[in-house]
Amino acid sequence: MFGIADYGAFVVAIIVFLLIPGPGNLALITSTGKGGMKGGLAATLGVILGDQVLMWLAVAGVAALLGAYPTAFSAVQWLGAAYLAWLGGKMLLAKPGSAPVLHIKPHHYMKQALMITLLNPKAIVFYMAFFPLFVDPTRHQGLSTFGFMAITIAALTFAYGLTVVLLTHFLAERLKANPLISAGLEKVAGVFLIGFGVKLAMSR
Repeated sequence: MFGIADYGAFVVAIIVFLLIPGPGNLALITSTGKGGMKGGLAATLGVILGDQVLMWLAVAGVAALLGAYPTAFSAVQWLGAAYLAWLGGKMLLAKPGSAPVLHIKPHHYMKQALMITLLNPKAIVFYMAFFPLFVDPTRHQGLSTFGFMAITIAALTFAYGLTVVLLTHFLAERLKANPLISAGLEKVAGVFLIGFGVKLAMSR
């Protein structure tokens, strides 16, 4: 289909990729908890945009560049690790009653989710190494193939993001009455972000 080696397997791979716990999922949950539906949907858009950028960079041949110059990938890992650790530290050290780290305008949620996606080595590895495996070189149709894959990824990511946002919003409404629980969740989110940062740094 459209030069894709196995479209069914491609769809399953994207869904599994989305389900793997990581910074992207945490960005959706945290943004929804702090910014409501608008914040969560803005973060979903940020994740979608980040995915599209990484996919088209892979199409442009960035995979070959990173393969030829491993230090480039190492630099991306360090940037991702540093950003996640910095954000997690801010959340962990936030004082009770202070402005939440992610209590910002919706378009900032989008920018933050976009940065997390672009600096997430899990996403980079998928698009730069795993993603090209689904392109059938004998039936490849150029931009039509890549465009169809891009639309599929965007549609699946939106459906997944919307599901996460709705579930998170439903639970968040029941936690607003207890500020101690909300503060605790923010600390837990901060610890996870720092953990992601350390893990990425150690995997370089």
